[in-house]
Amino acid sequence: MTKLHIKKGDTVKVISGNDKGTTGEVLSVLPKTGKALVSGVNIKTKHRKPTATNPEGGIEKVERPILASKLMVVDGSGNASRIGRKEDENGKLRRYSKKTGQFID
Repeated sequence: MTKLHIKKGDTVKVISGNDKGTTGEVLSVLPKTGKALVSGVNIKTKHRKPTATNPEGGIEKVERPILASKLMVVDGSGNASRIGRKEDENGKLRRYSKKTGQFID
């Protein structure tokens, strides 16, 4: 299990694949598989059987996890950037944008 450069609540941009160029918010992170669930990205169709709660059944659009290596964090100025870690003035380790140098969270 590796530590990922993204976390829940980050705004990310997709850098490769069918959804290249789209941005969205990270809904959840799956570190065991190295994937993340991003709103509006990697949408697939899911066929649902009729159940007691959903008697109609039908076809739904569902967001599926995407590899974290295909995602870049968007910093405060709106640029997709690589992420580094450095100490702030209080000695706490924080994430920062390598493009602009400003802290992310």
